[in-house]
Amino acid sequence: MPKQNLVILSGAGISAESGLSTFRGSSGLWEGRNVMDVASPEAFARDPQMVLDFYNMRRRQLHEVEPNEAHLLIAKLEEHANVHVITQNVDDLHERAGSSKVLHLHGELFKARSTVDESKVYEWTTDLNLGDQNQEGEQLRPHIVWFGEEVPLIPKAAEICSNADIMIIIGTSLQVYPAAGLSQYAPPNCMIYLVDPEPPNFHSSQLEITPKTAAEGMKFLFSKLSQKI
Repeated sequence: MPKQNLVILSGAGISAESGLSTFRGSSGLWEGRNVMDVASPEAFARDPQMVLDFYNMRRRQLHEVEPNEAHLLIAKLEEHANVHVITQNVDDLHERAGSSKVLHLHGELFKARSTVDESKVYEWTTDLNLGDQNQEGEQLRPHIVWFGEEVPLIPKAAEICSNADIMIIIGTSLQVYPAAGLSQYAPPNCMIYLVDPEPPNFHSSQLEITPKTAAEGMKFLFSKLSQKI
């Protein structure tokens, strides 16, 4: 019997438990910076080194943290199901935990890309500065989807969600896009589990809410699902 398709939609809340700073749109601030000053094409055009410095700080921080129990349990679910992780996070904690199929909607912090041709992407784990170029002499920028830019992997993510037998939303809520939009692609018979310590007031026969932190919620769901799938 083939394994069931289990789709994980993860967001900043799961990485926060590893010590990474989270972005919250309501405040408009990200590590004390206005997000539009550090995460938009306009900001990069206006002051590219400031934007690069911001991501250099985040990249250094990523070297200092480790996957937490939620990441590890998601990876362990591959023993029981065909698991796809679709994440809004730009860190590599899912991969480090052992997840083999991870789709990064918003890009990856440990990669850089050409400012001329976005298809030219390179592994990059150290500081990125003005003057860092590819072989064609093109300046590199963080491989991050900034505000105002298209999210090119949304169609692929929607296709994965449309084949889900089970879905877990963790570290993000049903009110935050793109996770909210992607969950709508789940088939009618797909059971959706939402792990959120402060869940929205939302009810559906298709949805089961676990009002716990990411790590505690995954412990609960792993115990429950590993016996069913």
